[in-house]
Amino acid sequence: MNYRLMRVIVFFDLPVVTAAEKREYVQFRKFLLRDGFFMVQESVYCRLSQNQAAANALISHVKKNKPSAGIVQVLMVTEKQYMNMEMIVGEKHTDVINSAERLIEL
Repeated sequence: MNYRLMRVIVFFDLPVVTAAEKREYVQFRKFLLRDGFFMVQESVYCRLSQNQAAANALISHVKKNKPSAGIVQVLMVTEKQYMNMEMIVGEKHTDVINSAERLIEL
C-alpha cells in the first residue's frame, strides 16, 4: 500500500432556482463540511486523505451523496501537486473613499 498523501478536490455547479434545488445545494454543502472538506473558493471544496485507497473511498462517499441535479466533479491529486498550486489574487476594488476627503467638519 502506498502511503502518499492525497488531496480530493470537489467542484460543483448545482441549480438553485427552486426551493427543492436550494435545499439539495445546502444539504450537499453541509455534507461536504461534515465530511471534513474545507472551502477553497465558492463551489470548490478540498480534503486531505492519507493515501490513494482512502481517497478512492472518499470519492465513493461523495458519489453516494451527490445531488439529483447539477454537475459534481472530483479531482484527486498528490499533496506535492497541490502544494505547487499557484495563488493569483487581484486587487480588491471598492467604491468607498477611505480618506480625509469624506471628513465633515461641523
